[in-house]
Formats: sequence, structure tokens, C-alpha cells
Amino acid sequence: MSKPPLPKLEDVARLAGVSTATVSRCLNQPNQVVEATRKRVQKAVDELGYMPNFNARSLAAKRSKIVGAVIPTMENAIFARALQVFQERLSEEDFDLLVASSSYKPDVEEKQIRSLVSRGVDGLLLIGTKRDPKIYEFLQEREIPFVIAWSFYDQLDASEYGQLVGFDNEKAMATIVQLVIDKGHQKVFMLAGIADNNDRAAARIAGFRSKMAEYNFKEAAVIECEYDIDKARKAFAGMRQSHGTPTALICANDVLAVGAVLEAQSQGLDVPGDISITGFDDIEIASIISPSLTTVHVPHGSLGLHSANTLLAKIHDEPSIKDMELDTYIVERQSLAAPKT
Repeated sequence: MSKPPLPKLEDVARLAGVSTATVSRCLNQPNQVVEATRKRVQKAVDELGYMPNFNARSLAAKRSKIVGAVIPTMENAIFARALQVFQERLSEEDFDLLVASSSYKPDVEEKQIRSLVSRGVDGLLLIGTKRDPKIYEFLQEREIPFVIAWSFYDQLDASEYGQLVGFDNEKAMATIVQLVIDKGHQKVFMLAGIADNNDRAAARIAGFRSKMAEYNFKEAAVIECEYDIDKARKAFAGMRQSHGTPTALICANDVLAVGAVLEAQSQGLDVPGDISITGFDDIEIASIISPSLTTVHVPHGSLGLHSANTLLAKIHDEPSIKDMELDTYIVERQSLAAPKT
């Protein structure tokens, strides 16, 4: 069954009862068009689902040489290293990078994706898999290749245009929980990211809970918190008031772990003497804070490089590259020790 043709500029003009030149001005120079006409054109655009096709305006190659990336946040360094390598690899092929932030909000991410497509990007880098399947359909209809990074699930089938480059967040979290248990800890809590609309955070919680269940741990509080040092401090303080003090605190990323370390120290606790604290990601702050963090090392550089190579291959219609699962490993530092006997 053939796909219906995508709406064209002429279709918008016809529905709005204006010329194609007026539609073009409304989209590109709206301040030069009276409000009533703008509203009529915008209504037609929304009804038809029209998107300006900047790719068709490109030169003979019909490529803009621009790639878009939508990341959840720019407020900490979680994505910085991978994006740097991603951009450097794109630059080698004379591609530019446009970056947008969704603030972990699905509606904002969808808006950013549509905006980048309207600007004629040749491909997209997306983070994680948790989004409305209609977004994949939208990209597939417009033949926009994309790479999903930071997550890896064998069962995911985004579309023929999508590719996974990531790691198993659940398995990675389970490995560091196992290390904590092997150290002899019996009272283990978790300071997690917000799981709603975040498959990475949800998978890390699942990894923690599955390992706790494997050892029949009865007491394993999980508190969700935004990735922010001050909020992590408050969350840890609240956790102690509600559940007491664990001998070990598993944190879903290094930002949360730093907040927990600082709050523990402010309350007179020794880390790791009174409480061990672990992180996840192994960003720079993990090795700088005192005590330095035992954490899960995420291969940010490899994520960026392989994501770029995969996306470039898809843009150039090169032979299909398989989804790529990258390995993580634990970096043991000073923040984890055996509990006091």
C-alpha cells in the first residue's frame, strides 16, 4: 500500500485561500503579514501537517549538511563528552550540528524534533527510547535517519530509519549493586532519577530492584530525584528522616551521588566510614570530589563516535549498520568500603 503524498506549499495556499507567496511569507517573515492571514495560514498548516521541506531547496546533493541533536538537559556534564566527540566526527565530513534541549519533557522534545526537521536537518541524534511511536512515524514518512543513544534494548524496532547505539542501563546498574552487596552491605537504598518519561532512569531502578530481590533484601528504599546537586542533598536528607541511614546508597548518576556526599558530610557522616555512596556515568566530577566516587563508567567518547558514524552511514545510504551495544565497567574509588562491623 503506497503512502499518501506529503502536503505541499500549494496545498496550504489552496486551503487557506491565499497565494503560495503569502504562505511563504507567513512561514519565513510572519511580521510582514497581517494577523488574520497569519492565523488562517497557520490553521491550514496545522490541519494538513505541512512541514517546509528545506532539503528540497538544497543544492544538487539535496542535503543541508546539518544534523540535529535533542538532549534531555544542558545543565550538567552527562551528555557533554559524547556530544563533543559526535560533533568532531561530523565536522570531519563538513556537517554542522544543531543542539536542542527537552528538559526531560516529551512535548518539548517533540516540538524540538519537528523544528529541527523543518530546518532541513539530514539526520537526528535522540537520547533514549521513551517517546510516542508517532514521532518515529513522522521521521519515517520524511525519510529522516536517526540514531537513539544511551539505551540498548534487543526488542526495540524504532523504524527502518532508526538505529540504536547504547548500553544496557539495567544490567550496568545491577553490576554495581552486586559489588556493594559483595562488600557486605545489608541496608542498601537508592537515590534514583525521575523514571517517568526516562527509560534510562527506569532501567537503572529496575536493575537495582532486581538485584535486591535476588538476595531477598527486605529494606531497599528508592527515592526519585531530579538530576541536581541541591535537590539530591534535600532528597538524601528526606530519605534519612523517612527510612533511616543506609550503610550504602546507590545513586543513579554522579550528580546525585555528589549531592548525597555533600549532604552526608554536612550532617557529620563519614563517607565511606559511616555510609558508602556510589555513582553512575563517571563524569569528571566523580574523580574530583572527596572522597572520589566509585561509579559505573559509561563510554561517552565511544557513544559519540559510534553514533556519528552510524548516522553518517545512514545519511549516505551506506550498507546497514547493526545496532551497537557498548560495554560499561565499574571504576572503584574511595567512596565505597565494607560497612562497619
